[in-house]
Amino acid sequence: MTGHPIGNVISLWRYPASSFGGEPRNALEIDTDGVAGDRLFGLVEAATGEPARPDREAKWHKLPLAHSRLTPSGELEIALPGSDWMPAPSAECDSALSDFLGFPVALRPFSHGAPPGYSGVVRERRTRRARVTLLPTAPRARRRAFHPEDNPHPRRFRPSVLVDMAPVEGHFPETEWIGRRIAIGEVELTISEPCRRCAFTIIAQDGFDHDAEILRTLVRNNGHNIGVYCTVDRPGRIETGARMRFL
Repeated sequence: MTGHPIGNVISLWRYPASSFGGEPRNALEIDTDGVAGDRLFGLVEAATGEPARPDREAKWHKLPLAHSRLTPSGELEIALPGSDWMPAPSAECDSALSDFLGFPVALRPFSHGAPPGYSGVVRERRTRRARVTLLPTAPRARRRAFHPEDNPHPRRFRPSVLVDMAPVEGHFPETEWIGRRIAIGEVELTISEPCRRCAFTIIAQDGFDHDAEILRTLVRNNGHNIGVYCTVDRPGRIETGARMRFL
């Protein structure tokens, strides 16, 4: 039995290349492992093979200013600020990214995302978590009370699904939803755990500047957390405008 709608999807995002800026979508295909086409590639330092960690090392801080997207046929493209889209992985793209960051880097597919016919080096994912990240707008509105100088853009928190919902009691109501099941359109999800945030949230991205107060606020008020991770019970399609309801 379904409950009353508690919100509507206002934007959808996927991130074909990890740590890059993502791409807005009108719809997402959700499979049993999460968002289809999400985090298929990752950047590494060419000399060491160490993965990009903008949350830990300042040398990677410019990376989220670059963007990633998939073509309709599923091929990766990368764009640097002020540049055209480039096919990737490719020598041209690696060279441009290396010039942009100031040291040699290489873009490599994760083992689950290697393109057909690809024979180069692949990476293993750092985590196997099913990544459907849900962020309601109510906590974002409440955040202004903690940090009046800044109304943080939801892209700081890299959601898969941004849901507009009516104001509710508490600053972070989604932390009370752990273990509950929800439906969004034809997709059914279980809210599995809070989304614990790292220093990635404070890094500048396209449209907003570096702001260390963002993470300090989350630490003080909700133990690093904002938004929730969901596992997939029933795959399907989510479109903007879809209603979210508890099951």
